[in-house]
Amino acid sequence: MIRRRPHLLWLLVPYVLFVVALPFVNRVPLFVLWLFGATLVTPFAVFLARRGDRS
Repeated sequence: MIRRRPHLLWLLVPYVLFVVALPFVNRVPLFVLWLFGATLVTPFAVFLARRGDRS
């Protein structure tokens, strides 16, 4: 399925950003900023996946 629709890989970006943040929950003082950035990236990644799915 990914071979025919590689644009769906954009949907992994928010997932990876949130999962990468987990080990740093109590160590990084800018953790909230990281989560806020990942939250802002999510709609953009969904937009790119949807734009590729139209064609």
